[in-house]
Amino acid sequence: MSDTSTITAHTPEDVSVSRLRKRLRALPITLYLGGTLISLFVFVVLVSFIWTPYPANKLNLANRMAPPGTPGFLLGTDRAGRDVITELMLGARNSLYVSVVSTVVAMFVGTLIGLSIAGSNKMLQRPLTRLVDTGLALPGILTAMVIAAKLGAGNTTATIAIIAWQIPVAARVTIGPARQILALDYVEAAYSYGRKKPYVIRHHVLPNISPLLIVLGSVMFAAAILIEAALAFLGVGVQPPTSSWGRFLNETQSLLEAAPYLMFFPGIAIVLTTLGFNLLGDGLRTALDPQQSRSGLA
Repeated sequence: MSDTSTITAHTPEDVSVSRLRKRLRALPITLYLGGTLISLFVFVVLVSFIWTPYPANKLNLANRMAPPGTPGFLLGTDRAGRDVITELMLGARNSLYVSVVSTVVAMFVGTLIGLSIAGSNKMLQRPLTRLVDTGLALPGILTAMVIAAKLGAGNTTATIAIIAWQIPVAARVTIGPARQILALDYVEAAYSYGRKKPYVIRHHVLPNISPLLIVLGSVMFAAAILIEAALAFLGVGVQPPTSSWGRFLNETQSLLEAAPYLMFFPGIAIVLTTLGFNLLGDGLRTALDPQQSRSGLA
């Protein structure tokens, strides 16, 4: 009897699937962990628009200060009888709204400023960069207090304060890499072919720093959520009846001994969400630019 061998033919689809699996296995674990936490956060926000265990700000004085595990109130109630799960879901909605608006605006304006400074005359680059550094030195909380004194407390104040704090961050991170790219030989060659600086920045600089900006955006999202909660805790941010994790912490700090769980749940929500964005940023940094992940963001 003769031996027979079986030759397995691999289709292009099989090869593509195999390559995709290898790429997915090569991605850092932080990317998966951060993506999972952020996906859960966004899912909770989306669900809150169509369903919450109880209506917003519904008082149930008969069950006030109910401990976790109480029938009908899985995580308990606060001193006004409001369901903790409902308050957390609505607080997540407010955190996402403020962080998205503030981060997108700050990233756009800050990146535009950074690119403009990097492409400006060398005599102007140093003083303009020092001006951006001055903006970085201003405490975000102090900025919010000044804005609140002028505009009054509220979500608008918190959003403007976060934008004012994050614009110098985005600008400063953009300036260095943009200047490095503008000094490369192929950029000089583009100038020699008659390309103008706006064209070079748009077609050569911006595409090359976009991975850095994506990572920065993730980190700024985390900072925005943390700052929004801090401002609400201090009474400068969102006001009743809008729910907020920071305001929930403020309202329950006097009940720390009687009901510590009331501070635990919004606190852990803030921690997990900011951790998720930071892990996502770290994973994106490794996935998009493995060499830069070893040196860190400058």
